[in-house]
Amino acid sequence: MAKIAESELILNDDGSIYHLNLLPEDIADTIITVGDPDRVATVSKYFDTIELKKGKREFVTHTGTLNNKRISVISTGIGTDNIDIVLNELDALVNIDFATRTIKKKLTSLNIIRIGTTGSLQPEIKVDDFLMSEYAVGFDSLLHFYQSEEIQYTDIQQKIVKHTNWFQKKSMPYVVSYDESLASKLLSENVHLGFTATNVGFYGPQSRKLRLEVQDPSLNDKLASFDYNGLKITNLEMETAGIYGLAKLLGHKAVSMNCILANRPNKNFSKDPLKATEKLIQYTLEKITHI
Repeated sequence: MAKIAESELILNDDGSIYHLNLLPEDIADTIITVGDPDRVATVSKYFDTIELKKGKREFVTHTGTLNNKRISVISTGIGTDNIDIVLNELDALVNIDFATRTIKKKLTSLNIIRIGTTGSLQPEIKVDDFLMSEYAVGFDSLLHFYQSEEIQYTDIQQKIVKHTNWFQKKSMPYVVSYDESLASKLLSENVHLGFTATNVGFYGPQSRKLRLEVQDPSLNDKLASFDYNGLKITNLEMETAGIYGLAKLLGHKAVSMNCILANRPNKNFSKDPLKATEKLIQYTLEKITHI
């Protein structure tokens, strides 16, 4: 088996993976991802033990145990460009032998659970509600850099392009889905099932206007009114589609858990976003210990 070149698999002097600064033994098979580096400690404070704390740039990792289950929580920063780094390097940690620079014969499948914040596009999905992304549409171009058509829902993609009169100079949307088996262990009557739009930015790409005019001021309304056999786009955020796409391509299981902080059609925002997010963390951790 051919070795992976040093320019492709970059290791630090201590043998850790380049961006995450982690060794293979540093991570658990169950990974929680959060965007904000400060949120890592907000999650790990619930652990019974913490065996490891490492960080480099925006990537902070804590690994510990909760109810005898080993869990890692890692911050990704914002956006699918960072997701490309995190997902590929997490996979390398478990599925590439760093000593020989070869892919292992027996591959490991990680459970990856995103805990993040989001804005609702549907008036009935209220602020402080929880939402699990059953599907996600990515408006970035990340997945198109990989051979990925077999995991994309092309019929839904085409309907979105037609319904929104998609501006052809933008990246072509791609639609991917969660891992149903992992989702079944995290879902309850307290959680909405949704179709998440993953945007490439927070302001213009999500139709926020401060001083700059946006290309399509009605894009959010078009997304909110989209309906594919009863499947409606429910919320906006910036990582889920990238996580789902790369996880599926690499053989990992992924689910995105979202706390609704803003309701765009109702034009309101959570009165206590930290408390609402903490409740989602508590809920998810309780479910994770039974995976």
